[in-house]
Amino acid sequence: MGTGMIILVCALSLIAGVAIGFFIARKYMMSYLQKNPPINENMLRVMMMQMGQKPSQKKINQMMQAMNKQMK
Repeated sequence: MGTGMIILVCALSLIAGVAIGFFIARKYMMSYLQKNPPINENMLRVMMMQMGQKPSQKKINQMMQAMNKQMK
């Protein structure tokens, strides 16, 4: 009985640790990406110019809004 109880406690501790670690890492990454977005207006402008498009401010604003909406 003692060995079975130790194994059960270890298994439950491992599962709880993985779950807590996952949620802490997820919260950290969400806050990091919110503070440091992976793309900004200048990057969008450069990408559009490389694709042969003339970037207008209206088009850039629309793309930024769509990306921000998708992030939330």
